[in-house]
Amino acid sequence: MRYFIHFSYDGTNYHGWQIQPNGITVQGELQHALSVLLRADTPVTGAGRTDTGVHARNMVAHFDTEATIDGEQLVYKLNRLLPRDIAVSRIVEVADDMHARFSATRRTYRYYVCTKKDPFCRNYYWHTHFNLDFELMNTAADVLKEYDDFGAFCKSHSDAKTTLCTIYEAQWHQQADGSWYFEITANRFLRNMVRAVVGTLVEVGRHRMSLEEFRRVIEGKKRTDAGESMPGHALFLESVEY
Repeated sequence: MRYFIHFSYDGTNYHGWQIQPNGITVQGELQHALSVLLRADTPVTGAGRTDTGVHARNMVAHFDTEATIDGEQLVYKLNRLLPRDIAVSRIVEVADDMHARFSATRRTYRYYVCTKKDPFCRNYYWHTHFNLDFELMNTAADVLKEYDDFGAFCKSHSDAKTTLCTIYEAQWHQQADGSWYFEITANRFLRNMVRAVVGTLVEVGRHRMSLEEFRRVIEGKKRTDAGESMPGHALFLESVEY
């Protein structure tokens, strides 16, 4: 039987989602806890990979087991066993052909930015001293939806078989004075894509890159032409849809 497990995590103390040979990862912690409770090696497959320091409010993974499961009880036991920075919200049985990664139709990320000093934003926002033109950044964000090849925002030497993605939404939202987030929804994301997109939009917002230059970056498909990759601590996987 196959189950979807819905959970969230603070990625500060982890070397990303995927198991690494020499680092603590979210997948490793979750897999270990499930294996202990189910008394059998229980691999988990996530809806995607998040990099070092990146967080998730609503992540999904699947696992297979022959054991009879009480979802509520397993959620309770997992939350007792897992570290405090990983929290399981629910476990549901799904069809055997459902796949946490390949069955997902949309994923949404948010990148949080603070433009003034705020002690409560320091751990989960990127703090900038630059005067950013968010209206222009939103105009540039709209341009993203006109394209489907985002090789310019893909980490160099990535193992991605294709750089094609469909972006449904991309917009900056103001939360409060000096507090913003960039929300982007797509069918899939390339490795490091959101952080590279935000870094390039920041170049636009600083008036160091024109809208026409932004288009040329996308059309050129070269990572070296795009902006820097932004720090991971301000990036959240917000949701996965099926």
